[in-house]
Amino acid sequence: MKREIGSRTEIYDDISDIAIKVSGLHKSFKLPTEQAFGLKQAFFNRLRGIKGYTEQKVLKGLDFEVKKGEFIGIVGRNGSGKSTLLKILAGIYYPEKGNITVNGNLVPFIELGVGFNPELTGRENVYMNGALLGFSNEEMDQMYDDIWDFAELKDFQDQKLKNYSSGMQVRLAFSIAIRARGDILLLDEVLAVGDAAFQKKCATYFESLKEKKQTVILVTHSMENVRKFCTRAMLIDDGHIIKSGDPKEIAEAYTNLWA
Repeated sequence: MKREIGSRTEIYDDISDIAIKVSGLHKSFKLPTEQAFGLKQAFFNRLRGIKGYTEQKVLKGLDFEVKKGEFIGIVGRNGSGKSTLLKILAGIYYPEKGNITVNGNLVPFIELGVGFNPELTGRENVYMNGALLGFSNEEMDQMYDDIWDFAELKDFQDQKLKNYSSGMQVRLAFSIAIRARGDILLLDEVLAVGDAAFQKKCATYFESLKEKKQTVILVTHSMENVRKFCTRAMLIDDGHIIKSGDPKEIAEAYTNLWA
């Protein structure tokens, strides 16, 4: 069965070994250049051919496939288009052109902590975030202790979230997010959360994803993580995929962009 969402297709119960297929993907943004004060100014700007914005083309016809069980790293310089690509895959942005086929349930780890309420306690936020992920209260009861143990914040569970540091909030959000049930995980630099000890714990978790052949797409600037976790990698520059293949070769090509 498949469901159309704009230029995006989600497929369920399909025996295909392709998790994601992207064809001819284009995305641009309008950046304001001149502000029109009132209708009269806007009218004269239009007559003079002044649009009031410039178009920034971010993605310029991307084509690629992700097979089930692949752990793919997407790398590139700031502004290359990699995070925009991830947000399009997550359904946050929509492309102007192109098609995306998603075979399975996709879970984004992009904006950790979205939906948190600073006026509620950590305990209340855990249950609220669990509900957003589709878990029942009974299911959250069963995983509640594991969430706090992983985050190493059990002593703070009844404090309001506004009293947490930003690092504590991200650790709690990450500990909740990894409980989500999904066939495909989208990760945007989430390995950088917390202190060194917590990052090590996160690394162990992602190593387990690789071992059980979970389909993962990771956007990162860490070539160490690309070499360690990824089974394949892609290098994006100026909205194009300029190289795809062995993670070690892609990591070297990324480093050579500054050579």
